[in-house]
This record gives sequence, structure tokens and C-alpha cells, in this order.
Amino acid sequence: MPGDAVPPGLADAVWPAVPSGALVLVPVGSTEQHGPHLPLDTDTVVARAVARRTADALAGGPYGPPMVAPALAYGASGEHAGFPGTVSIGHEALRAVVVELTRSLSLWAGRIVFVNGHGGNTATLDGTLALLRTEGHDAVWTACQAPGGDAHAGRTETSLLLHLEPERVRLDAAVAGDTRPLPILLPELMARGVRAVSASGVLGDPAGATAEEGRLTMAAMASTTLRRITAWTPDDRGRLTDPGARTPPASPTPSKDVRR
Repeated sequence: MPGDAVPPGLADAVWPAVPSGALVLVPVGSTEQHGPHLPLDTDTVVARAVARRTADALAGGPYGPPMVAPALAYGASGEHAGFPGTVSIGHEALRAVVVELTRSLSLWAGRIVFVNGHGGNTATLDGTLALLRTEGHDAVWTACQAPGGDAHAGRTETSLLLHLEPERVRLDAAVAGDTRPLPILLPELMARGVRAVSASGVLGDPAGATAEEGRLTMAAMASTTLRRITAWTPDDRGRLTDPGARTPPASPTPSKDVRR
């Protein structure tokens, strides 16, 4: 990634080099439509980048060098089921994967953070991490939050991908979608899915997106994630709270999977 300081990931390690009690960051994304101009793995790309930057900043922490696990590239994306290319495993399967990942990681890891890049995973992560914490696992989750950003495949995500993987962005195909605020769109999204409000799949407007804006947004996301992990104050849902925020973080995209 351009300008990226990427710490060694778990997939690259040999087992004797994995420290006992390590802090492990697990990026959680999706494989779903992101308009006619962004790749299907956009959420996964963003979550992985946030996890890597945060791990790099945490390299000298009390748990030793953090480990970034391979990203979970499928999530609960039923709201995008009307678009070819979308692959959703639904809430039940996602819950089972998160439970088993945590139980397995806990055999050697000290702390586990799921770094979520897709708002549709929110309900599952809230309930699942709350359960896992009652089992005694020191596991939490946090969202890749972009304050003030548009909902889906608009200027915010387009800028992020122009910064992270510009060769994969098809700006000549970018179109504006439904630009109404997410709270107004949510009832119809929850009832009928994204296709009902946007034929292109875009919720927002990619116009004006730049790599520089993406760089600043990514820096802000990583800074927020770092702050939350450093404070380590999970709420009763297992979600890390932000000591620098006055209100709970909003989901970056609809948190309701309308199909599964």
C-alpha cells in the first residue's frame, strides 16, 4: 500500500515467533457491491488497512508486537443481495465464525480486537462479543468510523480506495446515487434492500473524491482505533468506546441485514 508501514501479519509468521499473550487484530469486511466503480472487497481493504496502521502504532505496547490476522472477507451483506457479485454469509454464520475464531485465538492470544469495516456486521458483532466476554474472553470489536462520511460507495469510500489501491478504482464509471441522509434511507433499506433506493448501489456521491482526502480519512480512522484500544473500555456489547467522543459511534453503513 502506498505510504504504508505494514507490520508482519499472522499469516506470515512461523509458530515459534508468535508471542504468547499477544494482542491480535482481526479485520472484518465483506464481499459486496460498491457501485460500478469500486471493488467488491472495499470494506475488507479498509478494515485491513486500519488494522495494519493501528498495529504499527501499537508495536511498543504492553502485549508486545501486535499481530494482524488474515481478514474475514465475508460478512452479513443481505441488504446488497440485489446486486451480482455480492456474497453474504448472513448473521448466523458470521456469529459462528466470530465465536470459533475467538475461542481458538484465546488459546494463545491475550487480547483480541475485531476491526470492522462493514456496518451490516454491527448487530452480529454486538451480540456475539457480549456473549464471548461473559465466557471470559478478552475480546472486543471496533468500527472503522469516518465521521461525516456518506453511507456507501460515495465520496468517502472512493477517496479511501484512491489512497489505498488507486489502480482498482474506475472513476470513469462513478455515478451519484441516493444522497439522502442515512437515517432517512434506513426504513426502506431495512425493508427492501439497497437496490430499492439506488439502482447503481451507491448511497452518496463519489464526485470530488481524492487520494489526499482518503489519506486524511484513513489517518483519522487509525487514530480513533488506536485511541480506543489504548483506553480499552468496552461497553456491555463488547464494543470499544471512544474516550475522545461525546456520543456513541454511528455505523458507517446500514447495520441491518434485510435478507439474512
